[in-house]
Amino acid sequence: MHPRSRQFGPSTFAWWVLAYNLLVIAWGAYVRASGSGAGCGRHWPLCNGVVVPSAPSTATIIEATHRATSGLALLLVLGLTIWTLRAKPRFSKPARRAASLSTVFVIGEALIGAGLVLFELVAHDASMKRGLSMILHLGNTFLLLGALVLTAWLTRDRDASADEAPAAKPGAIVRLATLGSLVAVLVLGASGAVAALGDTLFPARSLKEGLAQDLSPLAHLFLRLRVLHPFLALGTTALVFATASLARVARPTPRVKLLSRAVTMVFATQFAAGILNLFLLAPVPMQIVHLLLADASWLTLVLLAWETLYAPAQAPIMSRKGPAPISDVPPSTSSVEPVT
Repeated sequence: MHPRSRQFGPSTFAWWVLAYNLLVIAWGAYVRASGSGAGCGRHWPLCNGVVVPSAPSTATIIEATHRATSGLALLLVLGLTIWTLRAKPRFSKPARRAASLSTVFVIGEALIGAGLVLFELVAHDASMKRGLSMILHLGNTFLLLGALVLTAWLTRDRDASADEAPAAKPGAIVRLATLGSLVAVLVLGASGAVAALGDTLFPARSLKEGLAQDLSPLAHLFLRLRVLHPFLALGTTALVFATASLARVARPTPRVKLLSRAVTMVFATQFAAGILNLFLLAPVPMQIVHLLLADASWLTLVLLAWETLYAPAQAPIMSRKGPAPISDVPPSTSSVEPVT
C-alpha cells in the first residue's frame, strides 16, 4: 500500500463528517418522534431564552442536544469545504463543487430548523405548513448527504482525469432511468417524512385501527398520504432495480457493478424494513432504522448515478488476475510511427 493512502486527508475526513451527520439526522428523528421539538420554546438559537437552561426537562435536554450536535455538524462541513478548496494540488472541479454545495445545504438545514422553531411547527402541530416544512427538510437533508458522499468519493485522490468527460456517454434510456430514480427516491422520501409525521401525531393501537384511520373520508391529509407511501415505495424500488441493471449493462466497470449490487441490496433491505415498520405500528426505534436505511439508499444511488453518468474512464488496474477489462480502460490517443 502506498504510504500516502494511509494519510488522514479530506476524503477520510469527509466520510467521518458524513457518518456524524447521519447520527445528527437520527437524533433529529428522535426529537420529532418523541415530541420534543418544542423543548426550547419559541427561542432560537437560544434555548428558553438562555444559552444553558437550568433544571431542564427531558424534552429540553433532547432538543438542546440536537441543536448542539447540529451546530457542530455545520462547523465540520464548513471545515471540510475549506480543506477541500484550499488543498494543494487542487482536487477536481466536481470534488470542489460538491464540497461547496455541502456548505450551502448544511446552512439550509440550520435555517429550516430555525424556521420550525420560530414558527412553532414542532411537537403536536398538525398544520399543512408543518407537512410542507417536513418535505423541505427531508429534501435538503438528502441533498446535503448527496453532496457529502460525493465529496468523500471524489477526494480520494487528485487525479486530473476526474475533470474529463465520461469515456462512453450512456444512452438516453439509461440517463432517463437514472435521473428518474433519483427524483423518485426524493419523492418517496418526502412521502415517508409525512407518513412518519402522521405516525407521531395520530398513533394507532393496532394495524386494523391504523388502516381505518387512513381510509376514513374524514382522515387528516397526513393519514391519507400515509396510505400511499407503501405503494410509492414498491414502484420506486422496482424502478431502482431496473436502473441498477441498466447501469451494469451500459457501463460494466468494477465500480458500477459493485454499486449496482449495493443499491439492490440496500433498497431490498429498506423495503423489508418498511413492511416491518408498518406491522409493528412504527415504534420509535424502527422509525429511526427506517430513516437511516432511506439515507443509505439515497447515498448508494447517488454514487451509482455518478459512476454511470459522469465518472471518467478508470485506468487499467493490474492484479493477480491480470489487467482490468477493456471496457474500463480509456482508449489510447497516441500514435506510433512504423519502424522503417
